[in-house]
Amino acid sequence: MKIALIQPKMRMRPMDTTLKTRMAPSLGLLTVANIIREGNEISILNENIEDIDFSSLSADIAGITVTVDTLPRAIEISSILQKKGIKTVAGGIHITSSPESTESYFDSLSIGFAEKTWPDIIEDFRKGCLKPRYYCTRLLPEEIVAPAYDMVDSSKYLYVNVISASRGCPFKCEFCYNSCSNIRNSFVNRPIEDVIDDIRKIGKRHVMFIDDNFIGNPKWTREFLKRIKPLRIKWHAAVSANVADIPGLLDEMKEAGCSGLFIGFESLSEDALKGVSKSQNSVKRYERLVKEIHDRGIIINASFVFGLDGDTSDTFRHTLNWIVRNKIETVTSHILTPYPGTKQHHDMMNAGRITDFDLRNYTTSEVVYNPIGLSPSELKKGYENIYKEIYSWKNIFRRLPKHQKTAYLLFNIFYRKYGKMTEKICRALSYRQIGTICENFAIHPKPQQSR
Repeated sequence: MKIALIQPKMRMRPMDTTLKTRMAPSLGLLTVANIIREGNEISILNENIEDIDFSSLSADIAGITVTVDTLPRAIEISSILQKKGIKTVAGGIHITSSPESTESYFDSLSIGFAEKTWPDIIEDFRKGCLKPRYYCTRLLPEEIVAPAYDMVDSSKYLYVNVISASRGCPFKCEFCYNSCSNIRNSFVNRPIEDVIDDIRKIGKRHVMFIDDNFIGNPKWTREFLKRIKPLRIKWHAAVSANVADIPGLLDEMKEAGCSGLFIGFESLSEDALKGVSKSQNSVKRYERLVKEIHDRGIIINASFVFGLDGDTSDTFRHTLNWIVRNKIETVTSHILTPYPGTKQHHDMMNAGRITDFDLRNYTTSEVVYNPIGLSPSELKKGYENIYKEIYSWKNIFRRLPKHQKTAYLLFNIFYRKYGKMTEKICRALSYRQIGTICENFAIHPKPQQSR
C-alpha cells in the first residue's frame, strides 16, 4: 500500500525565516511512519521544505498532521487528494483538541496517540471499512514508538538530533493544549533504554529533547541522567519553572551534559499566572531560578506570553528590563492565543471575547481576541517592539553572559537579529552544513514541533 504523510505549510510570523521551518523534521510524522512502515510504501512530504506536486502524487491513503494555523491549508490538501480518489486521515494536536470542527473535511480523524490509532486505520482501510474517528487517549510507556530517523533527508534540515523522552505534561495551564479534555493521559515517560537507543541512532554529540516538560517525572529524570552521563553528550531541554525547587536536580543535569534550558516564565505578574492556572511558576522566585541556572553555566531560552488578563502597556517595558537585568540569553515571545479545545478558548468564547475566527491567524503573532488592560493595537505593537528591543545591538551586549559567549553571540546575531542573512547563507551552502557548525557550539533554539 502507498501511504503519503504530509505536513502542510505553516504561516510565518514577522520575525520568522526558513531557519524556523528547517529547524528539525516532524517527529510526529516520523513516528507514524515507523508505526505503519511494515509492508507499506511510505513517503513523507513537508510543504515547509518544498512544494508538493499533487498532480503526480500517487497514494492509496494520506495522513495529514494539523496544527491550528495549518488547518485551512490541510483542508485544501485533503480536497485535492480526495478528488484524486485518495482517502485522507487528519491527526496532530489540533485534531485531538478540537475534532468536532474538522471531521467534515477528512475521511477519518486520528485523535490522540498514533500508536493505537494508525494500525487500526490501516487495517480498516484494507478491509474497506474506514471509520470517521479513531481514539487513543491513554498510552503505556512500552507502547510508545520511536521515530523513523532513517527516513529523514538530513540535508534539508539544520538539525536531526531531536528526541522525545516523554509525552504530555503533568500541568494543565489554561492556554496550553494540555488543558484539553481529549488529552487525558497527563504525562508518560518512555522507557529509558528506548530513549538511549534513539541517542545512539542519531549519533550526535549534541541532542535536543523536545518534551513539553523534561522534568515532568523527576524520579525518571534523575535515573535517566545517571544513564546518559557516561555518554558525554551535550543537550538542551524544556523544563517547568519549578526545576530549581527540586533539590540537587540542576547539579545532576549539569553533570550529565545540560547546556541549555527552555523555560516558560510566561509572565512577571503573579495574578496573571494564577489566571491561567500556572501554579508551577512563582514570580518571586524567578531571579533565584535564573541565578541557579546561570551559576551552573547553563543558558536560558525564556518564553513569555503577552496579553494575559492584567497585562498593560507597561508590561512590555517591565519585562524587557527584567530580561536585560537578568541577562536572559534568548527569548521566545507570544501573543496569548486561545487554541480551540483549551480551557482558555472555552472561557473566552463564553465571554464573547474572541474576535477573529480565521485559524490562519492563530500563530501567536496576531491578536484574535479582546484583551483586558490594553487595546489590541497596543498588544500587537508591544509584542513586535519587545522583540526588536531584545535583539538590538545595545541589549545583545547588555545581556552578554559569563558563559557560552560564542554560542550566545552566534545565536543572537545570526539566528535572531540577522536571520534573513543566515537564511541566504544556508541556501548557498546547505542547511545541514550550517546546522553542523551550530552543533559544534551547542546552539539549539527550540524546534517548533507543534503549537
